[in-house]
Amino acid sequence: MSTDGHYLAVFTSDKTGPQWQAWYALTEAEKAAKQAIGIPAVLAWDEAHRDVIVHQGGPLGFTKRISAAGEVTDVVNLLTVFMVVRAESHEAAVKLFEGHPHMTIFPCDGVEVMPVLGAD
Repeated sequence: MSTDGHYLAVFTSDKTGPQWQAWYALTEAEKAAKQAIGIPAVLAWDEAHRDVIVHQGGPLGFTKRISAAGEVTDVVNLLTVFMVVRAESHEAAVKLFEGHPHMTIFPCDGVEVMPVLGAD
């Protein structure tokens, strides 16, 4: 693998867990106040890392799954937001997301980072 690879970062959150329950319990004014802090913080993170962001990605919506048998179902998973970044190593890619506003202000609970194979 090259020393300057591409990595898919997927922010995760349990949409039925305590962080989301707390978010849903906020009043509209409280949510707006958090967003007034959180959105500029995310934009500042993006600007600070613009040289390594390969694909901005974005929030992920409701999920449908199709099985090998062709059955379509609605599912809930942990996938919340995604982006692709460039880094010298897998560890360096992971460290980019330490203290990210999606986890410190918004209700994401982690970021899963994986190499995009063949994209180097």
